[in-house]
Formats: sequence, C-alpha cells, structure tokens
Amino acid sequence: MSKIKDIYSSLCLFSVTRGILEASVFKSFFDYCEEEEKREKIKKYGAFVSEIYKNGGNLSKCVQNALFENENVYVKSVAWGQDINKNIESSLEFELSTLNDFSSLSANSFAIDMGIGTKIPEFDTDKTDIAKLYKERLESIEKYGYGIFASNCMFASTDLGEIIPIESADTTTIDTFIGYKEERQKVLDNTKAFLENRPAANILLYGDAGTGKSSTVKAVANHLFDRGIRLIEIRKNQLLLLPKIMAQISKNPLKFIIFIDDLSFNKNDDNFSMLKATLEGSASAKAKNAVIYATSNRRHIVKETFGEREGNDIHRNDTVQETLSLSERFGLTILFAKPSKPLYLEIIKELAKRNNIEMDENELFVKAEAFALNRGYRSARCAEQFIDSLM
Repeated sequence: MSKIKDIYSSLCLFSVTRGILEASVFKSFFDYCEEEEKREKIKKYGAFVSEIYKNGGNLSKCVQNALFENENVYVKSVAWGQDINKNIESSLEFELSTLNDFSSLSANSFAIDMGIGTKIPEFDTDKTDIAKLYKERLESIEKYGYGIFASNCMFASTDLGEIIPIESADTTTIDTFIGYKEERQKVLDNTKAFLENRPAANILLYGDAGTGKSSTVKAVANHLFDRGIRLIEIRKNQLLLLPKIMAQISKNPLKFIIFIDDLSFNKNDDNFSMLKATLEGSASAKAKNAVIYATSNRRHIVKETFGEREGNDIHRNDTVQETLSLSERFGLTILFAKPSKPLYLEIIKELAKRNNIEMDENELFVKAEAFALNRGYRSARCAEQFIDSLM
C-alpha cells in the first residue's frame, strides 16, 4: 500500500479530531483517494491543489490551521480542567502523527501515486512537529482558544444567537490614532486588568460622532488578541439574545468583549431590561469571562422628551432615575468630546504627513478649517475625510 493510501486509511479512523475532515483540503484529498479512474484522479489532484492555493499554497499550514480551529472533546477537557480518558489520549496521539505525515506530502508523492511523469502543480510544505505545536497551544489555551476563536479576533451574532466570525474585520491598531491618548489608555488598562483576572469594569464610551469611540474598542481588541481577547459585536435589537451568547462562551478560556455600538433606547424598549440585568451581573445573563463595552452619542442612553419628564407619573422622580440608571451601571464612563481646534489641526497635520501630502502648512490648515465648517463640526472622522478629499 502506498504512503498516500496509508494516510487515507488512517484519516478514516479519526475520532477525537474527526471534525477536521470537514475542512476543504481534507474533503478534496478524500475525493482524490476514492477515485479509481486515472484521468479522473488527475482532475481530483488538481482540485486538491486548488484548495491548498486558496489557503495560501502551503499544505502544512492548511493542516495546522484546521487543527487549531478544531473544537473537540480533548481540547474542551483541557480548557475546562477535566480529566481525560486514556483512550482519548491514545487516539489523539495517533491522529496527530497522521496529520504530521499528511502535512509533509509533496507533489512528487502524488505523481508517484498517479503513475505519471509529467510536471504537475506543486505546493509548499514545512518540516514541522504538529504534535508539539498542538500541545504548546494547549498549554496556553487561555491565549489561543479553540474552534472559531482560534484564528479570528472579531465576531458577530446572527438573529438566532449563533456566533460567527466577521469577514473583513476592522484591523485598526492603537498606534494609528492621533489624540485622545488618555481616553484610549483607560480602555486599554481596563481590558488588561480583565485579562489578568483583576477587577475590570463594563465601559460606556460616549460623546460626539466621529471621535473614534468604536475604533478605540476594536483597536484594543486587535492589540490584545495574542493575549486572549476576542470581541463579539451585537446590535441593540439582539440584546435579548445575551443569555444565549453568554452561555456559548461561559466555559471558554478566552476573555470576551461584548460590544454594542451606537447604543440608545426609547423609554419602553424591552432590550433595556436585558442590558440592565446583564450589567448588574444577573446569573442568567452574565458570563464571568465577558465584559460589556458600549458606545453612545449620549451620556444618558435612554431617550426621553421634556413632556415625559414633566408628565403625570405620580412617582416622577423614580421614573427619571430609572431612565438615568442604565448608564450609571457601567463601571467606567469615558467622554470622547469633539476635538478642539488645536487638536483637530494636529490630526490634520499628522494624517497629511502619513499620506505624503505636500502642502504649505498654513494653506493646509485653512482648507481643513473650511472643510470642517462646511460640515458643521470638527472630528477625527472629518479630518480623515478632508485628507481623503486631497488625495
């Protein structure tokens, strides 16, 4: 029996990491191995290599990524601190050895197996010890996680409460910001405390539009990805799904930021009570490894009219306090005020430098001010739009 057939037979016996066989590179390998007719087998080989190319062109890395993202009984037991059956241990050793053999296959191995001497599409492989790499990751599972959380930083929720990776997630980094250093440092310090199991607060970032509130949260998540932070963004109308989302992550060794952007409520919004319960630490709504970060253009998140405030409610003061109480349940509130003129021009100057825009500084500032006046406000977003217009 050839080496390829041996590997195929071994893969068929997988039990612990069997879910890995659903990855496209394994499916196409199975298609190749199960084809008997030579001409069709050559076609299946082409499809197999195509899957490798789609994932970067390196078979070893395809196998490693699929393994690291695999959610299985062994990795869960490690994450949850449970004893592991010796048979599971033995099966995993066998599967890791097989994956090592599979990841070292070369194009020449397939050429020999197909019995052809013509040049065939090639792909890269690395000489690696997959068992060693996997166990190293398990030793630091609180940093790497498993399943979909192993290689993605940012996630969203479907309307059924399923957590899914965000395609083309925001890659903003902390070092790209200009100004608001103190505000961002507060978010970063709080998140580091959270990672280190020290007391950490839920955060409300509020203030003018375009000041970088949302970007700050995402930049902090990116900055601390390698230390075990993941971000799950939910919409306001998905707040009733919080208990379901929290249940999915509660036993995960990673730490999660539940992020709600542009938060505001009408007075009788059902989602108000759910968020309030979560911020109060309700057992049914809160996971110990999660914090809530929200942004809003308003300090007091619940919208109300003067008529409502002066209405007929006998316990009017209690009603007013109820509408103000939500924002007070965030342990940390951070104001992102619209930039002063000096800060706005500092942002303009730095962005112009980064984008290699050569213009007399006075002329640049005059045009930047005119641009802001035309829009009715100064902000970091306005500064970026102005620089884009020059480019």
